[in-house]
Amino acid sequence: MKKTIKAKIFKVLKITGITFAVLLLLMFLLPILFPGKIAEEVKAFANRKLNGELNFTEAKLSFFNHFPSLTLTLEDFSLKGSAPYQKETLVSAKEVAFGINLKSLVFDSAVKIDEIYVSDALVNVKVNQKGEANYNVYISDAEETTEDEAGTALKLDRIAIEDCHLVYDDKSVGVFLDAKGFNYLGKGDLDQAIFDLKTEADIESLDFAFEGEPYLKNKKVHAKLITQINTNSLAFVFQKNDLKINKLPVNFIGKFDFLKNGYDMDFAIKSEESKLNDFFTALPPAYVTWLDKTKVKGETSLSLTLKGQYIASENKAPNLAFNMKIRDGEIEYKGAPFPVTDIFLNFDTQVPGLNPDNLKVNLDSLYFNVGKDYLKAIVKSTGLKKPIVEAKIKASMDLKKMDQAFGIGNADLSGILNMDIVSKGVYDKDKNIFPVTKGNVSLKNGYVKTIYYPNPIQNINVAAQLTNGNGAFSDTKFSITPASFVFEGKPFSLNASFMNFEDVAYDIKAKGEIDVAKVYKVFSQKGLDLNGYIKADVAFKGKQSDATNGNYNKLQNSGTLQLRDIGMRSEYFPQQFIIREGLFKFHQDKMDFSNFIANYGQSDFTMNGQMANVINFALSDREVLKGKFSFDSRFINADEFMSGLSEPAAANDSIAKPKTDAPATGVIVVPSNLDLNLTANAGKIAFNGLNLENAKGNLVINGGKLQLNNTGFDLIGCNVNMDAAYGSETPTRAFFDFKVNAKDFDIKRAYNEIPMFREMASAAESAEGIVSLDYQVGGKLDGSMAPIYPSLEGGGVLSVKKVKMKGFKMMNVVSRETGKESVRDPDVSKVDIKTKIKNNIMTIERFKFKVAGFRPRIEGTTSLDGQLNLKMRLGLPPLGIIGIPLTITGTKDDPKVKLGRKTEDLEETIYDPNAPAPQVKTTTPEVAPQELAPATPETAPAGTPSQ
Repeated sequence: MKKTIKAKIFKVLKITGITFAVLLLLMFLLPILFPGKIAEEVKAFANRKLNGELNFTEAKLSFFNHFPSLTLTLEDFSLKGSAPYQKETLVSAKEVAFGINLKSLVFDSAVKIDEIYVSDALVNVKVNQKGEANYNVYISDAEETTEDEAGTALKLDRIAIEDCHLVYDDKSVGVFLDAKGFNYLGKGDLDQAIFDLKTEADIESLDFAFEGEPYLKNKKVHAKLITQINTNSLAFVFQKNDLKINKLPVNFIGKFDFLKNGYDMDFAIKSEESKLNDFFTALPPAYVTWLDKTKVKGETSLSLTLKGQYIASENKAPNLAFNMKIRDGEIEYKGAPFPVTDIFLNFDTQVPGLNPDNLKVNLDSLYFNVGKDYLKAIVKSTGLKKPIVEAKIKASMDLKKMDQAFGIGNADLSGILNMDIVSKGVYDKDKNIFPVTKGNVSLKNGYVKTIYYPNPIQNINVAAQLTNGNGAFSDTKFSITPASFVFEGKPFSLNASFMNFEDVAYDIKAKGEIDVAKVYKVFSQKGLDLNGYIKADVAFKGKQSDATNGNYNKLQNSGTLQLRDIGMRSEYFPQQFIIREGLFKFHQDKMDFSNFIANYGQSDFTMNGQMANVINFALSDREVLKGKFSFDSRFINADEFMSGLSEPAAANDSIAKPKTDAPATGVIVVPSNLDLNLTANAGKIAFNGLNLENAKGNLVINGGKLQLNNTGFDLIGCNVNMDAAYGSETPTRAFFDFKVNAKDFDIKRAYNEIPMFREMASAAESAEGIVSLDYQVGGKLDGSMAPIYPSLEGGGVLSVKKVKMKGFKMMNVVSRETGKESVRDPDVSKVDIKTKIKNNIMTIERFKFKVAGFRPRIEGTTSLDGQLNLKMRLGLPPLGIIGIPLTITGTKDDPKVKLGRKTEDLEETIYDPNAPAPQVKTTTPEVAPQELAPATPETAPAGTPSQ
């Protein structure tokens, strides 16, 4: 009996051992038997299914990398994105492994991928402002492959990701997500067209920002999700999704559809009846540190919804809504004498179409106590440009108690704050409507000291009142009596009152010194800097209408204002103005200033003079600042004044832009509320590659236009006189009109030192000699401050004093076609060439010159994009009575010379900024007029703008 039992056990062990050995042998043999087939199938599948560059260093087939699955592992894997991100990485990983269905491989000789493993990876998802994404790399078949068809198939039932860094940067909606330590396991019938994906995910550190504002920072996330995926339409339905952000539980449901040019989304994120303490754990790290020293009680409910289509090209955006409630809240900071109790909050906000102008805020209501102190508020508003407001705010607070109770760690506050504000109605400046308001705010014995600066702002006293009884601008009254403080031992005080906002009656007194740099540091973090010093002793009293109507004897404005190292910025200019030094003296409506020294980028300015209508200008955005002063500068870099604003250009612009890869930065914008007369002197001006020296003239700025009168400057050793007008029509469109007279300038220097001349008159490269220019031209400028050629209109004379031509293609072709070698590389002297420009065509009046006994005569037209239509008569020696008629057509790079007189007129291009498409019918590539530059009027447009 014992022997029989031993034999059976031995037999079982023997069979088990053989089976195990066979399985082990198969695990080693299968990768050896099928490696070529599997690798080739996977590569072919990738080439067929992926619209992106895929690379890896080595492919290994094994059972042991992800036991017991048979996997093809690609080491050092990388996949580039789809257009327009073809050169940027979408996915890179230490290894990506594809699980192979063993049954299909052995019995059907088919490679079916049913698992994907990714480890130590970077997933970098990008979407630009147009909604174009880099993840559209998978090419789906028009029809699903059947199970009987051979080849590689992607039928997943498992996705595993370990230690991944996921970045999602969507500039079209302003969403940025950065997840580090991302671990993911997804299971489901992924081979179906519609399937449920069950997911578990953990993130060690999650950052989330919207429109540049951070909402989550370094948060741990655990998620259990069920997502329905439709692979045919790329639709996602988030059926059940339980998240935990640190300790805060969050429920997430919704759907997300990929459209051809955007998204369709419907998200709802909720956290209901959660602990208020858990809410703070989900906030940025600074709050978590604060929470370690704080006891927080109470309940909160949150909800965030995002619903609608986002299609950037159609200006469609979803609706955003956020709601938060707090009940029975209590905050007790360690060591505080009083806790914050009875915290109650109802807050609701909506942003329809993600448009800030449609913002709706409903704070109904906010309430809390600190001992006997309290704050209660109800604030409702709709819109931003013309808001509808309803507000009730009342507070009586000892700021020191509040500071201690909330544990505000970066600042020490004290003072007695009282607020009582009631406001209801519409604010509409255009219709002079103001909300009916009664508001009082006072702060007594205030004190502010932060960790950023050692000394406090103290003795802060503010008493402000705002009243309006009937909803009209005329009934609005605002007063500050007083606002005062002491900083660094220096007092500053301000008393001000304003009545009747339709015709402001003002009474303002300010006296004291403010070191802006030090005050800023009280509130600023280290690493940021703002300098400036203000010393004021001013008194202003009067009515706006008296200033407008010239009743200056009724104004009582006087005093001085001293500025030093003050930085100012405007939407019109991309860089900062810095007032190095300035002393202003006020008298009635005028402001005198002397030795006003300022910088803008590389440019420097010194001004002396007088401004008028200053108070009126300060009180209204409709008034005009008037002035007359002298302006001196050692160096002005005009290119730094480009506005940087942008807007879509009209289609017609593409006809005439000069060849440049520089993006449109915006034209120089001249403010419309200035009426200034300047006598200017500038040692050097840099503009668009030109270097102007010893510039002098009179500059008038009025109504958004700039006028230069009797202006002279030196350029390439030549004195240039010019009258000019300029104005901005839009941030990317301007007009100009100028007349220039430049006598006896070196054409070689013009080519070498003036970029625009070099671009438009490349034939002058080998020319040498002296020419003069008397030309008037006007037109439009594009967003790069370059002329739009079809808009140019004008004319003038190019006088050739003595020019030696070399390599002049047109004359060389004439020499070749006529067999007259002596007309090659001619010397041209004492020739006046008259031209006119209109509708992209330059008309050249008939002119003659002598070349080695020959008497050429030329007239005709050229287009500013390089087309030629010239008629030439080559008068033969000795007197030119007998001549050869020639026509010159083609382009400046490829002139066609033929015997005869008949030609076809060049087609005009009429400038129309509203044209739906360019109106040029020729297929000739856009080129600048060059060929006739040294010897014919084609130089005129080149020399004119460049001068």
